[in-house]
Amino acid sequence: MRLLNLLCGLLLLLGQAEAKVRPYEDMVASGVLRVAVYQNFPPYSFMQDGQPHGIDVDLATRLAQGLGLRAEFLWVIPGERLDDDLRNFIWKGHYLRPGVVADVMLRVPYDRDYSNKRNDVGELANDQVVMFGPYQRERWQVVNDARRLPQVDTIAAFREHRIGVELDSVPSFYLTSVLGGQLSAMTVHFPSTQAAFDAMRAGKVDAVMALRGELDWMRAQAGDDQLRNAENTYPSLGQPDWDIGMAVHESNRQLSNALDGELEELVRSGELARLYAGYGVRYELPGLYQDVQ
Repeated sequence: MRLLNLLCGLLLLLGQAEAKVRPYEDMVASGVLRVAVYQNFPPYSFMQDGQPHGIDVDLATRLAQGLGLRAEFLWVIPGERLDDDLRNFIWKGHYLRPGVVADVMLRVPYDRDYSNKRNDVGELANDQVVMFGPYQRERWQVVNDARRLPQVDTIAAFREHRIGVELDSVPSFYLTSVLGGQLSAMTVHFPSTQAAFDAMRAGKVDAVMALRGELDWMRAQAGDDQLRNAENTYPSLGQPDWDIGMAVHESNRQLSNALDGELEELVRSGELARLYAGYGVRYELPGLYQDVQ
């Protein structure tokens, strides 16, 4: 019992200890840029043969090189909310990794409404964080197996055809509620998008709905031309597409400015689009760059 109390006390102290955010000068002196990326999230960030791989890993490596630094990765296990991830990996730190935060985090939604979100007492919910540098537009996608479902003209096709989704995901909530719940009986839940995709290849479902980037990657890995992208729209889906960017601590605007400059060169030169293509993923410019074309 005494040992248990000591351990609980230690964890409490570690959870209360706020990590020290490194100023830009310290990053340069260290030669390292600490980058937070999501764990086991192909094609964006994952381990392969003991080495970091993925679009976000490659992008972070290029950005760091542009600043004369080496990228070092902190792997993020997603919390219940993005707010939790920003707190644990950008400004406060996690009790399991006391004293350590990333200099920059990738795959953060670049959204004005989210950035300006207020908490219950009217304060900015993420006032410790600056969200910047949109580098990709993401969207929801349906992939169907043309051998069993030749085309998907509308989502009403899933009154009669089974569609796989990840449990507790946006597609899960969407397909079980849209059209008055008419698609609920044909919506099959899986522990991951990969499991849903594997079930489609095994003939257990006829389609999958998930992030476009994930499905592009899985189609590229499968090499099966009968797996098709459905090009229909999704009625009543609140936000079918959104921009993805980065986040730093609010005191690190010098870093965000430097990264913005490097990112713009990668986007405008076409290097970022080529990076995506190397993973079999379609690249769509974020709104910031679409607006000035």
